[in-house]
Amino acid sequence: MRKEDCFYLGKIAKKFSFKGELLIYLDTDEPELYENMESVFVEFNNNLVPFFIENSSLHKNDFLRVRFEDVSSEEEADRLLGCPIYLPLKMLPKLTGNKFYFHEVIGFEIEDQRLGVFGKIVAVNDSSAQTLFEVLNGDIEILIPMIDHFLVKIDRENKKVIMNLPEGLVEMYL
Repeated sequence: MRKEDCFYLGKIAKKFSFKGELLIYLDTDEPELYENMESVFVEFNNNLVPFFIENSSLHKNDFLRVRFEDVSSEEEADRLLGCPIYLPLKMLPKLTGNKFYFHEVIGFEIEDQRLGVFGKIVAVNDSSAQTLFEVLNGDIEILIPMIDHFLVKIDRENKKVIMNLPEGLVEMYL
């Protein structure tokens, strides 16, 4: 499985018992969706390695207590601490309306209600305080704040993000 075909679910945060049980921090708003998984991919030495789950249960809201097959000691569990956890993209719950996953809108055109289509989304930057669409208009990069108030519609059928942006925001780049 390639990392590009997966989404980040969380990471192995700490050991839970002396018998190899682990706590996975789930980086999601709906941890209950991932309580009964059969397996996960653990990133180990830059490779995604499948690990099969013997049993699991939610622990303190956003942790999943797991017991992996073939991990039965503290030493074996130690090797996995801090490792990121991934699942195949097809396991993501479908979103509708104006809710979307960042990877889903890459390649979509971006349209302002006033200006029309002004570029294509090439990335989503969530490393700063404000999440931004990175948009290319020819050779010009335009950064558009991803603010719910500006978002009018996610048009999946026509691969467009339609926004109502403040006057001058796009023009200052062009």
